[in-house]
Amino acid sequence: DSAEASPSVVFENTNRCSPNCLQMLLENISGLTLDADFTLELIPAINVAVATFIKSIDAKEFVKKCSQHKRIREFKMTARILESTQTIKAENLPDSVSTDYLTVYFESARNGGGPVSDVKLLPEENSAIITFCDHKGNT
Repeated sequence: DSAEASPSVVFENTNRCSPNCLQMLLENISGLTLDADFTLELIPAINVAVATFIKSIDAKEFVKKCSQHKRIREFKMTARILESTQTIKAENLPDSVSTDYLTVYFESARNGGGPVSDVKLLPEENSAIITFCDHKGNT
């Protein structure tokens, strides 16, 4: 199961909890430290945060602890393991970027990439949709 190997946990409905409060909650529940053991990416536009664990943890057990935690429930947040995907969206791209450049960039092992099967430019959004041959190349 690829979800077991995922080092990322998605927190939904985060709007009732400040970023500092969320950070402290995650440190309390996991026993780990922000920056040293995990990173936290906030996506306020959709009331979501993603905790990515640098230190190896049992993600399923962590999600279970979160769902049972009193404060998480009070904030009406939910936690789930981030599922693997074969498609990502790259944003804030320069106007001059080409599909060939993006393909080579995202296929680079140095950038954490893998074989790309398709690149669709969205010039009106200065973004692109990149589809990988498998979900391992989308880090």
